[in-house]
Amino acid sequence: MSRLLIVSNRLPLNLSKNNGELKVERSVGGLATGVGSIYKSQDSLWIGWPGYSVQKLQIEEKKKVVDLLDKQRCHPVFLSSYDIKQYYNGFCNNTIWPLFHYFNLYTRYDQSYWDSFKKVNEKFCDAILNIAKNDDTFWIHDYHLMLLPEMIRQRLPKAKIGFFLHIPFPSYELFRLLPWRSEILTGILGADLVGFHTYDYVRHFLSSVTRILGFEHSLSEIQTGERLVKAELFPMGIDYKHFHNAASSEYVLKEVARIRKKVGNQRIILSSDRLDYTKGIPLRLEAFDAFLNKKADYRGKITLYLVAVPSRSNVSQYQILKKQIDELVGRINGKYATADWMPVRYFSHFLPFNQLVALYSVADVGLVTPLRDGMNLMAKEFVASKANRKGILIISEMAGAAQELGEAIVVNPNNLDALINAMEKALTMPQEEQQKQNSVMQNRLKHYDINHWIEDFLSGLDQAWIDQKANMESVITPKVKKELLKKYSNSTRRLILLDYDGTLVPFADTPEEAKPTVEILKLLKKISEDPSNEIVIVSGRKRDTLTQWLNSLDIGYIGEHGAWIKERSGEVHIPETLSNDWKKDLLQLLELYTDRTPGSLVEEKEASLVWHYRKAEPHLGFLRANQLKDDLTSLTSNLGLIVAEGNKVIEIKNAVINKGQAAQMWLSKQQWDFIMAIGDDKTDEDLFAVLPADAFSIKVGLGSTKASYNLLSQSQVVPLLKSCLKSAKKLSK
Repeated sequence: MSRLLIVSNRLPLNLSKNNGELKVERSVGGLATGVGSIYKSQDSLWIGWPGYSVQKLQIEEKKKVVDLLDKQRCHPVFLSSYDIKQYYNGFCNNTIWPLFHYFNLYTRYDQSYWDSFKKVNEKFCDAILNIAKNDDTFWIHDYHLMLLPEMIRQRLPKAKIGFFLHIPFPSYELFRLLPWRSEILTGILGADLVGFHTYDYVRHFLSSVTRILGFEHSLSEIQTGERLVKAELFPMGIDYKHFHNAASSEYVLKEVARIRKKVGNQRIILSSDRLDYTKGIPLRLEAFDAFLNKKADYRGKITLYLVAVPSRSNVSQYQILKKQIDELVGRINGKYATADWMPVRYFSHFLPFNQLVALYSVADVGLVTPLRDGMNLMAKEFVASKANRKGILIISEMAGAAQELGEAIVVNPNNLDALINAMEKALTMPQEEQQKQNSVMQNRLKHYDINHWIEDFLSGLDQAWIDQKANMESVITPKVKKELLKKYSNSTRRLILLDYDGTLVPFADTPEEAKPTVEILKLLKKISEDPSNEIVIVSGRKRDTLTQWLNSLDIGYIGEHGAWIKERSGEVHIPETLSNDWKKDLLQLLELYTDRTPGSLVEEKEASLVWHYRKAEPHLGFLRANQLKDDLTSLTSNLGLIVAEGNKVIEIKNAVINKGQAAQMWLSKQQWDFIMAIGDDKTDEDLFAVLPADAFSIKVGLGSTKASYNLLSQSQVVPLLKSCLKSAKKLSK
């Protein structure tokens, strides 16, 4: 059974040095708490930075660290102080963190940060490959290591790799600001499965992949050219039982009694977060101030417990934030406090587990209103800790957890009045209604807990990898290529059927830009000069275009997917077709869609109409294409026409015309002892369907197909054809 290698920036353990002695302590944080609680129950190894600069360790100490961590089934990646400054505090916290959380004004685009980010990802890759085994499963976590999946893929092409992003993935409009956007996406796409907390993040990721890299996707499956990568929704859970059971424990009940003794019968509003500008803590304090100002009856009757655990204290924005919060707390307490009442009780330090659960349990209101948050596990912990189901959660709609906790009071954290109304609603909500809402949320959290999340992701990764292997099984291997070349060389009656766009030549923005190069024309000429070869270009191109481009060659070609045929002898065949009277009305519709879709264009052929949207904005083009297909399908249902979808094109043509039917003219000519057909899109499936079983039918790209084999990309087509020529020459010698 394969090992699971969990890879994250930090290990679930912290390395420290006291009085010359090295110590290993368990670290805190969502990932360390969640995955760290169960990873030892499997055959797993955790790889990451142990939280100590490599410059501070002697060689013997490094060996000791490795031994200490090995006992905890952890493996260190040692980073220097410079690495931490540039990679972690620099690129991770001053570039990716603010940009991905929509604080683009805080974002710094520093080339030296990026260089360090690449360097550290390479360090992780080297450390992993030093200990990795062939059948290991790699689960890479979070934004610190977005380049790592592709780095591992380059070294271990068949590896099973999953990647999970624990923060939001921003919209394309923000992500495009990143100078290294293509490299980031390429790095992530080295994984077989990419996981996100919410569907919004999946959607943003797919949008950026399409717009920046040009990769198409269908049902969250991305066609990268060489591989299919899945992007899926996996909302992270918590250790529900741990929190729920702890709320009834002796230690927590004692802590609850201590809190109650301190505040008496006052109602408690709890705000517990890391000290971070994404959490919107100042807005909460301003809302609480406004609440006390407008709702004077609550003065002396409620207390806000504010827990703001320090983080990234060496980053300037956090220092400013800390000062701002300190001043707001001081202002509110100075404004409203009395001899026996403190409106805000402020804790600017980490709280032990029992104290935190006690606050969750005793609080009447949980105020979790981040300005942007990937998930926010504290909201889930608050609900889970309600053993008596009393108390209500107010949650920001900008937190990923809001999509799972819809029974809570969901607010826009920027709306001061909404926050005030939410606090009053929560404080006046009948206990029966609180218990009913919490019961529904608790059942949901109990079902999809941290264990379920891990199992869900890993089973999804297994399936993605199995699907990946199945897709790759039909890719032309050296063995299959050897068989193809051998049969080509030994045959004397060869039929070679080649699609044009996306097969012989790459796709171009406009039809006119796809003119064949001198190299392509020379190659086709050499193939056609072999008397054993019959070569046919099977294209959707217009007759005039193909004639202009290919008339100097001694070959046959099929135009407009079979609307007309030219044999090698020069004889032209035009199959019986319906009248073209339908074109006039449909042309008006296509022109209307062209006007509404910048970058699109209409091409009129002899027997068809084509709407191209390759140059249109990808999402608008996709939307308009679907709308156009719906309109055309209803309009052409009784006209004997079909609406065919190609690569960024919609074509309307006679229903009896297709590439397969047109190719029958050559297939029926004689008994061929070698047939090879290569194509890349849906129109070529009709051709593949009519070929005999022993033919070499080849689809360019992966995905569902009737072809027997696949090439990974268009760039492999010409080399394959050249190899055929070369093998035939060797045999003739």
